[in-house]
Amino acid sequence: MRAVPKVVWLLAAGAFANMLVAYTFIYLVLYLTGPRGLPVTQAGAIAGLSGAGLVAGNFTGGWFGDRFGHRCTLLAAATTSGAGLISLPLLPIPALLVVLPVAQYAAGAVRASNSALVAVSVPEGARRQGYAVMRFASNAGFTIGPLIGAAIAARFSYGWLFVADGAGTLCFAAYAARILPAQGVSRAAGRGAGSGAAPRLWAELRARPAVLVLLGAIVVTDTVYRQQYSTLPVHLAAHGYSTAFYAALLAVNGGVILLLEIPVTLALRRAAPLRIIAAGLLLVGLGYAVLGLGTSVGAAVALMLLLTAGEILYKTPATAYVADHSPAGMQGRFQSLYAGASVTGTVLAPPLGTALYAAAPSLLWPLCGALALCAAFAVFATVPSASPALAEEGA
Repeated sequence: MRAVPKVVWLLAAGAFANMLVAYTFIYLVLYLTGPRGLPVTQAGAIAGLSGAGLVAGNFTGGWFGDRFGHRCTLLAAATTSGAGLISLPLLPIPALLVVLPVAQYAAGAVRASNSALVAVSVPEGARRQGYAVMRFASNAGFTIGPLIGAAIAARFSYGWLFVADGAGTLCFAAYAARILPAQGVSRAAGRGAGSGAAPRLWAELRARPAVLVLLGAIVVTDTVYRQQYSTLPVHLAAHGYSTAFYAALLAVNGGVILLLEIPVTLALRRAAPLRIIAAGLLLVGLGYAVLGLGTSVGAAVALMLLLTAGEILYKTPATAYVADHSPAGMQGRFQSLYAGASVTGTVLAPPLGTALYAAAPSLLWPLCGALALCAAFAVFATVPSASPALAEEGA
């Protein structure tokens, strides 16, 4: 862990504090249907626009970073997101259709910038540890944050959630301005992002087929993985399980990640990254395959443990693998592609999963398992064609 630079530890501390208040998306529909008085369909449409903005920000934030510097992009995006969130309780409903997606777009750009800053700050060979530190901080903040949000909503109102989230994001921008160097690595990637950047990006991706396959596999797996946040609670409720039981399953996920992700990352840091990633995707598929056999307490717990183990194995190494294979001056764009792929499920999982569940509930879980298994085999098949030094060397 000594190979992780001080700036990454400081950035992780800021990400932890920011995630303590980054809970508005959890309570967004409740806010819109409650204090704002919107019907569920309209609230869902606004939430969908918000999610689309978040995904778009993840996909494109790195482009701005490569062009203008990742520090500059992070500060501008965090300020935009924070200002937008603070203003939401005061805005009329029509204005929410514009301001909320913009604020979430900026939040996605913040996430992409954080990831790109790790890529350009941490030397190759230690990036898995760097990303594990960032994920630990973010997961720790998100584990505590929703409880704080629930207390604020109960004591004051849902509107104050947006004020707290926005204020926390603005504080993160001010903190980042102090800890990130004004010169150096955060700007070093700014070259080569002008005209002709898109054709060059495609050419660089075609020269790295394993990265292309990995990005596609992550889109598929993330859509499968995030069924735990959309159709899984519906499925559990239909089988007589309470919301508290579902919350306990999510607590298992967060607790195991906080306890084991960094130790596992350190233990496997010299192992071939693509094989570890493929094993993680395989475990995600096996988790849903277990649920397809029956919905007992044991099956539900086994599902969550397998999903969690898969997440630990694939998310950090996959992020580091993309960083290690990014050409000079394009770290931000490569990280944006991965960041966008890794949150695509927030948009795809709910409509696809619920539609299939409504039509054929017994088919959803076996199909989820099969899709994740196919993604795992696709990634594993790229190992022989990858550069031997990069395929076998720890990222």
